Amino acid sequence: MLTAIIMDVATSPTLEITDQLTLLAEVAVRIGLGLKPGQELVMTAPIDTLPLSRAITEQAYKAGASLVTTLFSDEEATLLRFRHAADESFDYAAEWLQDGVAAAYRSGAARLAITGSNPALLAGQDPDKVARANLALSKASRGPLELITRHKINWTIVPCATPAWAAQVFPGETPERAVARLWDAIFASMRLDGPDPVAAWRAHDANLHKRAQFLNDRRYAALHFRGSGTDLRVGLADDHLWLGGGTLGRNGAYCIPNMPTEEVFTTPHKDRVEGTVRATKPLSYQGMLIENIQVRFEAGRIVEASATQGETILESMIGSDDGARRLGEVALVPASSPISKSGLLFWNTLFDENAASHIALGQAYSTCLRDAESLSPDELAAKGANDSLIHVDWMIGSPEMNVDGIAADGASEPLMRNGEWV
Repeated sequence: MLTAIIMDVATSPTLEITDQLTLLAEVAVRIGLGLKPGQELVMTAPIDTLPLSRAITEQAYKAGASLVTTLFSDEEATLLRFRHAADESFDYAAEWLQDGVAAAYRSGAARLAITGSNPALLAGQDPDKVARANLALSKASRGPLELITRHKINWTIVPCATPAWAAQVFPGETPERAVARLWDAIFASMRLDGPDPVAAWRAHDANLHKRAQFLNDRRYAALHFRGSGTDLRVGLADDHLWLGGGTLGRNGAYCIPNMPTEEVFTTPHKDRVEGTVRATKPLSYQGMLIENIQVRFEAGRIVEASATQGETILESMIGSDDGARRLGEVALVPASSPISKSGLLFWNTLFDENAASHIALGQAYSTCLRDAESLSPDELAAKGANDSLIHVDWMIGSPEMNVDGIAADGASEPLMRNGEWV
């Protein structure tokens, strides 16, 4: 067990950072981010993750960072806004801040995000205000999002256990025990519990690339998902590419955008999605929980949507713009992935999307198209790449899910059976 982590390391910056936490920071900077000597780093982090953010800052400077700038978020301050701010406040976001972040990326900065926020932070707040605040933030963040989805920079997301997140994952445990158990799960999923995490990550990265290459060689025109509540045909974009593991950013830096990661993914065709699909895990979206999502697609667009909890938030999310009702990503993950085998519901997309095959509504990753760097927005759209203010992943895979690959001539062959690669 990796419970050597001091129980309240997530909230107490004066405590000694353990070897495991330092190792997580080193792997995040050197393997996940691929930080280059002389490169600037912009990091975002909940304030409860202060010890990890400091450890990452240390490792970034040791790797040669020219400057590390961290933008902290405070969940209590967020709640104060919802309790006391004027109604018109919720149609406003700090566009000037997002413009500054985009300018940093354009000037060569890398991006690292620490995830660990309370998945249900805004569960008791006015859904209309939450929806309006999310829309305002999505509009303000368009500039940075485009640079990220085009992989013009090197970036990664890494986890940190926090008391609020741990309480959601382990509701029956004491706060100290819940944090300890969440750290154990994080270290295992990050491959930090073996003798050589760097070698383990390089081998895992190579395996994901092999899987992606297999799919690229097959050149399927579509995927057909069948499972409980799901009969969905996802057409793939023209000249699509499957990716998995790390990727070479257009700035020449190699990074693994999500840590942990178990997926291979590509770009669907925004107009060629048909059928119904049911979520197999809840979605935590901007501090609100959405459960039992079920939608129906026609000609690529959601025409019906429901949820047993958070339906108002779901409707506002897919109403962000026309592209929010269309797919920007489809990803395959075996049911036997380490995160899935843990048996835990993490209430965090970074983890839950790597426990199950998933789809994402909204913005497509243009790097999943051949020669995308030479294509204009109109040319990307003509190949099927979606454009949107949002990019939201939600999980549809399960041990009962079957997936077929459909060739251009309509021939079908099994890809996954009962959630596993054939």
